[in-house]
Amino acid sequence: MNIRPLLSVHDVMPETLAPVADILTRLRRHRLPPATLLVVPGCRWQTDELLQLRRWQLQGHELAAHGWRHRARGIRGLHHRLHAAFISRDAAEHLALSTDEIGALMRRSYDWFARNGLDAPELYVPPAWALGALPRTALRDLPYARVETTAGFIDAASGRLDAVPLLGFEADTAARALALSAWNRGQLLLARSSGRPLRVGIHPQDFQLRLAGALERLLRALAIDITSRRAAPLVGDAP
Repeated sequence: MNIRPLLSVHDVMPETLAPVADILTRLRRHRLPPATLLVVPGCRWQTDELLQLRRWQLQGHELAAHGWRHRARGIRGLHHRLHAAFISRDAAEHLALSTDEIGALMRRSYDWFARNGLDAPELYVPPAWALGALPRTALRDLPYARVETTAGFIDAASGRLDAVPLLGFEADTAARALALSAWNRGQLLLARSSGRPLRVGIHPQDFQLRLAGALERLLRALAIDITSRRAAPLVGDAP
C-alpha cells in the first residue's frame, strides 16, 4: 500500500473507555502507530477515568478535544436538518450554535484538559467533523494549533487547509454501510495516487458494526505495509 496511516479513536467518554481500550489493544497487536484519542470533556469524568486518559497520553497517544458534549442541543436550519438526517444524527454539536457560541465551546473544551492534569490539546476535532458557522479566520484567536474537518487539517494560524483523505467505518445500517464503503474506496484510491497520508477514524463500536471486517482487513494491510517498509534495506546497504 505504501500509505502512512493517521489513526484516531473518536468519542472517548467515560462510558466508552472499555471499547476504546480494546481498540488500542488491537492497534498495538498490529504494531501500528499510536492513535489520536478524541476526548469529549463535558461528561461526568471520575478520577480513575481521568487517570486512564493520562496513562494513554504517557504511552504516546495524543489527546484531542472533541466538542463539549458531542450532542447538538437542537436542529438549526435546513443544512443541519439534512446533515442530521444523512450523516450526524444528533452528534453535530456545532451546527446548532452561533459563531460566538462555537468559539466559547472550543475554549471551554481546551481549558478542561489543564484543569484535569492532562496536557493541553493541540488538535480540535468538531463532532461529526462539522465546524459549523465558525470561519477559518476566527481559528487564530483560539488556543489550538490545528482543527480537523472531513477535508483535512486546518492550520489555525494561517487558515490553510492540508487536505488528507479520510476513512470511516461507523455503519449501523445497510444504507450507511453502502455509502461509507463507496466513500472509503474513493478516499483510499486518492491516498494511493497522491502519496498523501490516510486518516482512519475509528469509533468505539465499529468492531461490532457492519464494516467491522473491512476495518480489520485495513488494519492488517497497514500493519503489513509498515512492517515491510521497516524491513526494507536502505539505498546503498549491502544485500
